[in-house]
Amino acid sequence: MPQWSPSPILCAILAGLCWGVGEIFTKSAINSREIGPLGTVLVRAAVTLPLAMIGFFVAYKLMRTEPQPFWHHLSAATWLKLIFGSGLLAGFAGVFFFYFGLSLPGGEISILRPIAFALAPATAVLLGWWFLGEELTIRKVVAVTLILAGILMLAGEGTVRSSKPPRSDEEAGKGRSVTLADRVAADDVPMVE
Repeated sequence: MPQWSPSPILCAILAGLCWGVGEIFTKSAINSREIGPLGTVLVRAAVTLPLAMIGFFVAYKLMRTEPQPFWHHLSAATWLKLIFGSGLLAGFAGVFFFYFGLSLPGGEISILRPIAFALAPATAVLLGWWFLGEELTIRKVVAVTLILAGILMLAGEGTVRSSKPPRSDEEAGKGRSVTLADRVAADDVPMVE
């Protein structure tokens, strides 16, 4: 019987959906003003660490899909890449600046999320070519150009607003918009039968 192997594209789609839905709840929590960006990063890390440890244990001991205990055999250069790149830049700084932007006036997730998460793949394509020797095809160049054009459109000064009238202060939660996460928390989401 052939072993099922997940598609890398499917994994990227699932990651994008998880981040997209998860960040709506995060933005709603930050909008509550009960927690700031650093507190949000701390909660994220506290939830992530035990899950990552359990996942590693299952992959290493039960499924045998992880190599030997990595901490015994990593070179100093690999440790530095992981600590600086994955831990400091991607794990802390990127998440912090994103959450900090969400906490600022005008920090709309519908603008910041696409900018942050479109700039990441554009940067990865260019740095993958420059530093890792990955192939830079015409298709990738066109895709990066379109990504950068989209970022410029989102970051531009003239934002188009919805033609829908703004919600009342009472309905919008004292001046802020009501999100799907707020409606879920209030059990105010219409169910489809």
